[in-house]
Amino acid sequence: MTGAEHGGEPERLAAILEGALSRLEQARPFAKARYQTQVLDVAGRLLACPDGIDRLHALAPRIDAAGIFVGSDWDAPANLLPGLVSGTLEWGTPTAVAAEAISLLRLLAVAEGQAQHPTIHAAAARRFLTQVLALNLRRFFGATDEATRATAGRQGTIEALLRYLVDHVGFQDVTGELVTEIWRILRQRPIQVAHVKDMISQIAITLRDRGSDIGDKRLGADRLVSALFGPTIACMDDPGLGPYCERLAAMDENDLRHEAQGLARAMHDTGLVSDYHAAFLLWVLDTDHDGLAPEALGLGNTGRDCWRCHRGLAIELIRRAVRPETAQALYGLSLLLDRGILHHPPIVPALRRQLALVPCPPVAERLSAAALHAVPPADLLLAGCIMVLGQPLGVGQGANPTCQSARAIAMWALNDPDYLLHLVAQAARLDTVSMHFEGRAIDSADLPAGLAAGAPLDADPVSVVLVHHLDRIYAEMGRLCADRSGDPHIWINPEFHGWWVGRACAVAVDVPTGALAGIEDFVGRFHAAYHPAFNGGEPVTHPQPAGIAATDAGGRFVGWHAITILRVAPDQDDEMRVYFYNPNNDSGQDWGQGVVVSTHGSGERPGEASLPFELFTSRLYLFHEDRLRPDTANRPPADVLARTADLARHSWSAGRDEIGGDAITRLASVEST
Repeated sequence: MTGAEHGGEPERLAAILEGALSRLEQARPFAKARYQTQVLDVAGRLLACPDGIDRLHALAPRIDAAGIFVGSDWDAPANLLPGLVSGTLEWGTPTAVAAEAISLLRLLAVAEGQAQHPTIHAAAARRFLTQVLALNLRRFFGATDEATRATAGRQGTIEALLRYLVDHVGFQDVTGELVTEIWRILRQRPIQVAHVKDMISQIAITLRDRGSDIGDKRLGADRLVSALFGPTIACMDDPGLGPYCERLAAMDENDLRHEAQGLARAMHDTGLVSDYHAAFLLWVLDTDHDGLAPEALGLGNTGRDCWRCHRGLAIELIRRAVRPETAQALYGLSLLLDRGILHHPPIVPALRRQLALVPCPPVAERLSAAALHAVPPADLLLAGCIMVLGQPLGVGQGANPTCQSARAIAMWALNDPDYLLHLVAQAARLDTVSMHFEGRAIDSADLPAGLAAGAPLDADPVSVVLVHHLDRIYAEMGRLCADRSGDPHIWINPEFHGWWVGRACAVAVDVPTGALAGIEDFVGRFHAAYHPAFNGGEPVTHPQPAGIAATDAGGRFVGWHAITILRVAPDQDDEMRVYFYNPNNDSGQDWGQGVVVSTHGSGERPGEASLPFELFTSRLYLFHEDRLRPDTANRPPADVLARTADLARHSWSAGRDEIGGDAITRLASVEST
């Protein structure tokens, strides 16, 4: 059926859609589900009509506002994953395809400034669309006429939708922004890079078919593609692992050394590990060239010293944990060795325990599901431990509401790695975790689910094993102090994370009422506790948990979020900044009012985010401090207090009542009831 033969079909469907949409808009929240299916059914048919996508683009914000996504994952666009879109469009039910299409078109409207959404801003919407399109670049090279769409059915409709999106975003913009986006993500050195590798694979196809179309981003794109598929001269043509190993066998020692150094450069330049790199390291171990391993890992002086002292353990870790499917473990091992933590007495026996550990059946099944059954569960978990210990700030929460658990894993990996390995061993062997709260034992197996419904599968292997246990324990600690006045994190954080968490806690919110409480005093106390100019120059000696009031690009309150304060230091322009860890997988965010989080270029180390001290403080609502302040501690000037407090008042606390006086303060000790 073509538009010429049935020119009135789009108008007829548009009229039906208008009636169905009006009923959805008028329905009460509890009754929305009754009308959603009819709207999606008509929208799906309109999608396949000439000009149907254009009509739905214009209507998408209204359809969204009417409640089409109430009760579904699409209702929270900030949590959507670009990698899942293609599967829904390809294999979803007709109503799911229609819902996905409307979701993409409403995000396009947000990205173009034609509409606003309370949970996602224009830049984030554009970034999401860029990633969706990047993962589907192969679809842009086919025919585009209506006859093709009519004969291709669903496939033609999907391709037409994606081409519509790329026409609005711009093909060169998609590939160019994608290259920039990938480099921005990689500078943060995340552990989970599967989605990045998928996007680079699509870039490789694009470079082959339309390389001249991506303009001045070609060089950055070439570097990404070569890092994965041809990091050295010996594998530049991507020959496959078998032929590559044959080439290695024909090399002399000097050529092999150059190969090792080239692989290490590519890995440390991008944070990505090529399958060829894993093959090379396994080959040198199998052929008695293991003296090249430190070169291939790109180790510094500390790492080489660890290799010399613990060579047998390091080789055993490589043989068990490293293969093409887990190549990223090589980067984790390199950083683990360079951290020098193998010199800590508990770490070597803890890793040997991990080598011998066999996960119990339920844990093994979760690990297998997370790895798509490509790697034995014990080896996958070992690789995960290596990566987390090497990249503590690369841990992410995925699309799960478990920022506290991800933060804890990162903090332990950074500050108490043997305790983290102890928890992993508990969870893997027994499918439970035991902790204590103020002397009371808590066993996760005895507890109901917390915020996470189950083990996350879109996270690193350590998180797959630990997070749902930690989430339950964190929730139970909250229940145990629910009858106390004040924010429960005052007592939970020191008990949950470790002895180094400050036992005094300041909170800028009155929990029972939600009112802003003593904001100027709160700002002053944070300066006196953390700013070197006001605390006598005392540094942050241990990472400290803190709570921020997350806001969108318009400065509107989004929710409470757990982060870790890592250090406070001047940047290269001598501006004092707070460097912190954000477990949300991408720390570079626009929080409105000019509060734009930086992840590189302002003195950040890989995995850190940073903000100027006052801007960070304007989004802070809870922090811990030592009970004993230095005698030299003092408050900042009144204009600093007023300026920072006003940023809070006009962003996350807008519309809240305000209580004057001192910030609410508690000590992390048991309160009498």
